[in-house]
Amino acid sequence: MKKLLHIIATPREDESQTLRVSNAFLEAFTPAHHDWTLEELHLFKEALPPLTIERVDGKYVLLSGKDLPGNLKEAWDDIIGHINKFLSADGYLITAPMWNFSIPYVLKHYLDIIVQPKYLFRYTANGVEGLVKNRKMVIVTSRGGDYRSAETRAFDHQEPYLKTIFTFVGVEDIAFVNSQPMDASGPQVRDQKIETACALARSLGEKF
Repeated sequence: MKKLLHIIATPREDESQTLRVSNAFLEAFTPAHHDWTLEELHLFKEALPPLTIERVDGKYVLLSGKDLPGNLKEAWDDIIGHINKFLSADGYLITAPMWNFSIPYVLKHYLDIIVQPKYLFRYTANGVEGLVKNRKMVIVTSRGGDYRSAETRAFDHQEPYLKTIFTFVGVEDIAFVNSQPMDASGPQVRDQKIETACALARSLGEKF
């Protein structure tokens, strides 16, 4: 069976507006994809391994084209476990509210762990090659303000970063569902924007 990995980067559980939209995606995805399983990775509940000096040293070993020596292999066990879980999925759903114009710190921590040379990308004579190929991804976000205008787009460091990092590792089929504005225009506008986002999420879930 194929697997959808749902990476959750919000601590708010049932109070999360972002998760509400992701749940709309899953409500449409699940009955339309009987040959898929769902696995959740809740980053605020996960004990992500810290990037210690020893682990960073391992990254530089990999960047040099060498394999990890024995002492560093053990230090990298948790990192490789997260990498393998990510690579075991055939598709991804990411739930990530905008925090301070960017992504929650736990998602950045997670990406710093898994985006490693020889695992998610490699250097070739023709440049960088992403190794996460033939996967689809839907990224659900929510923003307090509206970042679609020419004046506000420059403040959006969330969508450009996520698109860049996942394209870098080889994921080319990426769709964003951005709920905005959630706070700046009052509760009535917020509810309308969430319903619009849920409708788009359902459509993407059914067709995923």
